[in-house]
Amino acid sequence: MASKQYVHSAPNVSAGRDRAVVDAIVESVRGIPGVRLIDCYPDADFDRTPVELIGEPEPLAKALVALAGRAYELIDMRKQKGKHPRIGAQDTIPLFPLRNIGLDEVKDLAFRIGQELWEKYGVPIYFAGVNARSEERREISFIRQGQYEGLKKLLEENQDNPALLEARAPDLGKGLLSEKSGATIVSAGERNLVAVNVILNTTDLEIAKKIAKMVRGPSGGFSTIRAVAFTPDGYEEAAVSMNMFDTDSTPLYRVVELIRSEAAYFGVSVKGVQMSGVFPTKVLLRCADHYLHLLDFQEHQLLEHNMLMLEEEM
Repeated sequence: MASKQYVHSAPNVSAGRDRAVVDAIVESVRGIPGVRLIDCYPDADFDRTPVELIGEPEPLAKALVALAGRAYELIDMRKQKGKHPRIGAQDTIPLFPLRNIGLDEVKDLAFRIGQELWEKYGVPIYFAGVNARSEERREISFIRQGQYEGLKKLLEENQDNPALLEARAPDLGKGLLSEKSGATIVSAGERNLVAVNVILNTTDLEIAKKIAKMVRGPSGGFSTIRAVAFTPDGYEEAAVSMNMFDTDSTPLYRVVELIRSEAAYFGVSVKGVQMSGVFPTKVLLRCADHYLHLLDFQEHQLLEHNMLMLEEEM
């Protein structure tokens, strides 16, 4: 019996303040056979909700198209405001190989999802990651320059500028953003980012900002990390919030120890580490190995690993 294939997706919708809207959008992916809704994480400040899903390729594609359709219906980008960069109601749909499937197959799946969204809803599509048609477009940050408002205006004012349209117009569309829904970025990649908040024992956001600047790649820190400072919901303390794009090259324990060292310079300690969303088990296993100095450890010693292997054999 062939082993089932599984894909991970973490789509982001541009709504996080109106829980009724968020619930209605997320409800569209519940109960689809072959798909598991892991959770969603509404953020009022960002006015944004990341959604975590895993599933078999075709059912997952069906779920993602349904999710986007509901987002296009319920979110008006002309009214949406938030601290997080965005260009569309269904802002991003990233896909990652999870089990028994290769990146090339996931890349093809991403192309098919983007094509279906354009044909079914008429919302322009950008392709990023390994689906990008240029090196610049591999990075979502390049596509998002100007955000919804700035990008929309730029395209409207340069319809007679072929060079600019080649660089900035959607891959699927008519060279413009949708008035109501903006555009959606669809991509495939080897792995999803790991989102981590390191919470400091201080309410001084300026200290967190200084540490975040030191940690993030563009300002001289880790090339695989982007970091900002903020105060998480439910906490009074400031935090260094990180998107970690390669925890193999830059393990979590190494970054936390650096933050701990820098915080000590300001007379502050680390209160704790908050993991946001789902992440691979090996992220914590590498921390355990580092702090416990595990000897002769092998993955098959994990009970849950053996349960998964048994399911594969059945």
